[in-house]
Parts: sequence; structure tokens; C-alpha cells
Amino acid sequence: MSARGVHAGGHAQDAEDLLDVEEVLALVNEGSSGSGDPAVPPPSASPSRAPQGTPRKSDTDQHKATPWPEARAIAGRAARTGSRRAPVSVALDSALGLVLAAPLVALSDLPSFDTSAMDGWAVAGPGPWAVREDGVLAGHTQSAPLSDGEAVRIATGARVPADATAVIRSEQGRTDDKGRLHASRDVGHGQDIRPRGQECRSGDHLLPGGTLVTPAVLGLAAAAGYDTVTVVPRPRVEVLILGDELLTEGLPRDGFIRDALGPMLPSWLRALGAEVTAVRRLGDDAKALHKAITGSTADLIVTTGGTASGPVDHVHPTLRRIGAELLVDGVKVRPGHPMLLARIKDDQHLVGLPGNPLAAISGLLTLAEPLLRTLSAHPAPEPYALPLQDAVHGHPYDTRLIPAVLRGDSAVPLHYNGPAMLRGIAAADALAVVPPDGARQGQQVELIDLPWAAAGIGVCFT
Repeated sequence: MSARGVHAGGHAQDAEDLLDVEEVLALVNEGSSGSGDPAVPPPSASPSRAPQGTPRKSDTDQHKATPWPEARAIAGRAARTGSRRAPVSVALDSALGLVLAAPLVALSDLPSFDTSAMDGWAVAGPGPWAVREDGVLAGHTQSAPLSDGEAVRIATGARVPADATAVIRSEQGRTDDKGRLHASRDVGHGQDIRPRGQECRSGDHLLPGGTLVTPAVLGLAAAAGYDTVTVVPRPRVEVLILGDELLTEGLPRDGFIRDALGPMLPSWLRALGAEVTAVRRLGDDAKALHKAITGSTADLIVTTGGTASGPVDHVHPTLRRIGAELLVDGVKVRPGHPMLLARIKDDQHLVGLPGNPLAAISGLLTLAEPLLRTLSAHPAPEPYALPLQDAVHGHPYDTRLIPAVLRGDSAVPLHYNGPAMLRGIAAADALAVVPPDGARQGQQVELIDLPWAAAGIGVCFT
């Protein structure tokens, strides 16, 4: 991978559409207080909820897909309406990649006592110094105070004896034949001593709520005395695999194909910060789909296949039957056009992905990623763009998402980018956002990093 390019224009979300972390944290904290306030009305960009069983559109309405940038913005806003998710306290070893739901406040001074910054001698007053026979090690009880003209061997991290005025590094001191210590250079008062409270005092605010928990944040929390931290919980996701033609093992045969989405989506969703609670294989069974959706307690349900209008495409009829609110019904993007986003309850959504593997990834990054980001209180990634090393043909009306690798200061579009193909995305670092009518060689295009290529926190495939 390379360094990031210039900020992207065109397809980047407007500032008002980007995730407001403070707003999401406020919703989380409302949930913890047990607020029973009614949900805020849905965004004006979303259709109003229809009565039970009422279709979204009349038979005479012409279906119009949502432009790709608008679809992502709608998905990013969707979870703000009605979400009431209580913060949770988790052990430090379970907090990586989550977001602090409350400020991190120092529980003690750091350091909590005067500490030696180097191996050497703790000394008191001017030299030369008489060296005591004992020594001071890290993790041991405090040694006796030093008198003027006295020194004691000390290890890095050890508690400095009372009345010590400096620490002399091992390489800057020598002892004579009478056991007296001499410094090879001037000794400044307090040198190589980390005084108590140098980094912070007890009660200091170390980090604000909304901070992403990185490995460094975990280290700071531990140093400040924390065993657990209060965080925004991971969104719970249930995956429903649809299709009678899917095999779970062996070679494709007799009109059956291997299921690529069942093995791929759970890991991808975890890389996006979700907790995958279940993966269910339902086939093309309308009753099973209805039962699975209405019985789910997940924050997000992800379905694969069944989003078009074929004889066994049951997603739309099931959503109409339960009175779900369609927020996005088709997106002007290739691959992945027949994707959808629906609100089932105020605090529950469904993303319907196409059945073709690369089209499903397109839907995942178009609709599921912004919604999960909002639920997790993660800030939106900074948009960026790089020039294309090769020209890419475009669709006349729709955005194209093309797998690409990053080489130096440019993006190289990959072949094998058809809706059913995974060979290109398996080698990719990012998806190039190609506008309608295509992009010429050297043209700057927006890039969407793949979770593992972005070196993001919380990329976990287990």
C-alpha cells in the first residue's frame, strides 16, 4: 500500500451526512438511563412507514434506484433514529476497536511515585558520594532515605529514595578504590528522575468519550489503573443465507454452486466492528425467512440473495408483509444494483445484499458499513483519492466499484471484477469509485479501503 492521496470530491459525503460521534454517544447514554422517550421521526430523505402489509409503491410507480453517494449517506443516518443502546463495561482485553462511551479519567497520579528513568545511582547532594551496599530494584518496597553525600544503586522504574536529588546513569559514573562514586559530567538537580504526577494527576481527563480504543489507549488505561472501560457495544448482526442452489462443501455440481458468502460475510462483518450472533441457511423459503426476520433480536439483519423480483426472491414480499420501511430500494451502482436497506423496528435494520459475491461486497460497503459505523460511534473515514494507473470503462448512468491495488501514488484497477467474481477483490487493497461514463488514465478517483488493507483497529477474522 501507499501513502494516502488528496481528499476526494464528487462522491464524498457532505459534512452534514458524516457521523456525529457526540450525537451517537448521546443516544447510547440515553439508553443507559432507561429513557422511554419516543423516537425522533425518521429523516426526511426516508419514505414514511406504511401500514401493515401495504406496498411501498403503487403498481404504476416507476422504480428509481438511489444514487450511490446518497445511499451511503442514508445508511449512515439510519441508525441515529430511535437507537437506544446502553454502554457496556468490558475488560481491557476485549475493548480493542470499540469506542469509549465515557471519558477516561486518571485513577491515580502517573507516575504514582518518583521513579528512576535510568539504571545507575540515586544520589543526594553534591559528590563524590559514598555508595551504600544495598540497591533499589523496581517492584520493591521503598528504601531508606539518602543523606547528603550518599548514593545507592538503582534500576530503571524503581522508586527513588526520599531526599535523592538526582540519578546518575551507569555510563556517567565511576567508583574509586575507596568505593566513592564520581560523576563524569555535571549533575543537574532532578536529572533522570520522573517525578510523581509528571504525566497526569488523579482526576485528570486523559481521553474524551468517543475515542477509538487502540492498543495505545489500552496501555494508557491500564497505566491509569483501569481493569475495565465503558464503551459503545458492538452492533449485533445476524446473517441469513438464502438460495436453494448453494453447497457448503465439495465441488460445484449438477446446477449447484459453492456458497462463497457464508464463509466470507461473518469475517467481513467482524472486520467492520460487528458481533455476528448467528449465520442461518434458509434456502428459498418464504416462511423460514419471515420467521427468521420477525424472531431476530439483532441490531442488523443481513440477507444474501432474493432482493430482485424473481419467483423465489422473497425479501421484498416479506418486508411488505411485516410493514418494514424501505429506506433504500436499489442503488445506482455496479455491481450490486438490487441491494436494499429497510427499517424493521426503530432499533433494528435489514440490509439485503445481492446473491453474487462481488455484488454482495458492494452492498456491504455501500449500506452495511455506514450503518455499522454509526451504531459503533466510529467516525467516518477521511475520504481520499488517487490517480488511476489505467483507464476504466464506466456504466452510462451508475457508479462502478472496481477492485484496485495501491502502488506508490496511484491505484491499479484489477481484472476479474464481474458481479460473481472474487478473484479481483481477493487481491485488492481498496475499491475504486468510478463515476458514470468511466475514468481516464491518471484521473483522480475516490478509494474505499478494505478493512484489512486500511490497517484499521478491530480487524479480526476469528
